Amino acid sequence: VLPCRVSTEQQSVALVKQLLAISVSCVTYMRGLFPESSYGTRYLDELCLKILREDKSCLGSLQIVKWIQGCFDALERQYVSYSSCPLSHLQTVTELYQFKFKYKKQVPQMDIISNQEKLVKGVCSQDVSQASRLLLRKLYLLMQNLGPLPNDITLTMKLLYYSDVVTPEDYQPPGFKEDGSPGDLLFDGDPVSLRMGSVSTGFHLMKVRVTTEKKRMTAVESSLIQKKGPTEISHQGLDCDEEEEE
Repeated sequence: VLPCRVSTEQQSVALVKQLLAISVSCVTYMRGLFPESSYGTRYLDELCLKILREDKSCLGSLQIVKWIQGCFDALERQYVSYSSCPLSHLQTVTELYQFKFKYKKQVPQMDIISNQEKLVKGVCSQDVSQASRLLLRKLYLLMQNLGPLPNDITLTMKLLYYSDVVTPEDYQPPGFKEDGSPGDLLFDGDPVSLRMGSVSTGFHLMKVRVTTEKKRMTAVESSLIQKKGPTEISHQGLDCDEEEEE
């Protein structure tokens, strides 16, 4: 499922796309949003992954696939900073899945001095692979331990762009339109924020975070729990005090 090597920007963006698609597919499958026919099966080691596909008999899955492809377009152009996927019931958010993206101009390099010869080594592909697998395993673990969702749940996707990147005012990825609603998300209960992990390829950095109501957590590992969040969470303020991760 995942590439063995990440040594170019093209390979890096391909990996980030795969991680996004797998993660969103995991959420929709494990939370029971679409029928089995809307998924294909892939394997990552012993982990069975269910990947959304274009199921013409399920309009909801078609829409999610279209959104994922639209996010791919924004990733390729290096416009998008956040992709958030709230699961909402009535006027409040039940679960929030957040993907943060950063772009790097050059691969970070490490200088190694050996016998007076200077060798240059890039990011280790094995480290990227391990981080990717760990992120997906944590996400699946969380999905298996969350309490049931209420009826009539709605999944949406919102993209936020970097302010310091010149994104054309009329740019909208396929499947998206401008959203004039406030950026604040209201939770009905007491929200808890959980870090799923991060993957850094040298070209891209992707972080995944999940926020859900405390009552919906049953046997989630305490190491995943970051802290209690406020009842009102803003898109723009979610990582204002976040520690930078290498």
